[in-house]
Amino acid sequence: MGRGRRTVTVHHVRAALRGAQRLGLDTVPLLQRARIPPLLLTDDRARVSPEQFARLVRALHRATGDEFLGLGTIRSRPGTFAMMCYASLGCPDLGTAVERGARFYRLFPGGPNLALERGADRGREAVFALRGGLGPHQDGLTAAEHHIVAEWLMLIWHRLAGWLIGRRIPLLWAQFAYPPPPYADDYEPLFGCPPRFGAPRTAAGFDRRWLSAPVVQDESTLRTLLRHAPAGLLSRRAYATTVAEQVRHALTGALRARGGTAMSPRGRRTARLPELPEVAARLAVSPATLRRRLREEGTSFQELKDTVRRDEAVSSLAEGAEPIADLAARLGFSEDTAFHRAFRRWTGSTPGAYRHETWSQQI
Repeated sequence: MGRGRRTVTVHHVRAALRGAQRLGLDTVPLLQRARIPPLLLTDDRARVSPEQFARLVRALHRATGDEFLGLGTIRSRPGTFAMMCYASLGCPDLGTAVERGARFYRLFPGGPNLALERGADRGREAVFALRGGLGPHQDGLTAAEHHIVAEWLMLIWHRLAGWLIGRRIPLLWAQFAYPPPPYADDYEPLFGCPPRFGAPRTAAGFDRRWLSAPVVQDESTLRTLLRHAPAGLLSRRAYATTVAEQVRHALTGALRARGGTAMSPRGRRTARLPELPEVAARLAVSPATLRRRLREEGTSFQELKDTVRRDEAVSSLAEGAEPIADLAARLGFSEDTAFHRAFRRWTGSTPGAYRHETWSQQI
């Protein structure tokens, strides 16, 4: 996974651990394998890199022996997801493949009740729906944690569908049968459309024409996918379909380019992220139009710039190789102290403490 990826909220980390905790497993070694400091779990502002989260999910799969990580009403044996994928490969088109996959999981009592519905909205839309999550709530699992599991299921199935046909499938809408969570701002970039909360059920709609797209993957490409699935599907990059994500993509690209630099008061070269007029020109709109569209999507250029810097900082510190002073300069901070203040505001920790705690978890 490359840099510039969206970080993962601590709420998802806590939810991923709940099944293992219910099974009586010691979660500290699992966090250590993922290089996630246990103290981070006490701060609602904390975030981890996609790499850390993927390592945690893989460790949980091994420890629980359950592809649902102990969060469902039954254990899903390792290999179940793979067999569902193999069953879907022989289908002629996406619609048949998704229906076969949903039927496969309905064979297991207590498994996810997934459904593909054709013909909604006078036949123009297809709907992928989750009926009831992973069965009745288990003791020790909160409603919020069940909501996160529902989100994961929708993400995995949406991205698996796109992988099967080798194309990204833009969602027309996505709705969730629960109130907005604390990390509600993360939903739009994850699903590529504005979310609706408090809906009668959890579901997503897309153009029905995608159902006739041919399945282009084979057993060779599936073996590659399965090396990191299903955790890898959760960690895939966001869909740059909204204006906010297009702006985010432009800012992230500027961080990687390293070409635009400026001189700090201390003589250090710092990154120069493009300003709003430059990004507006790239998107072929006026600055006023870009501001308005971002406002309509509930964000601003400065908020997106801060988010890009935050996610890049968390990922770099988790990787551990880049000196903090160099990271601060690369993110466009002319003074180290300004970077330290910003990082504490974003995550509740200092850069040095975050790196120390992360790398002290290696075993």
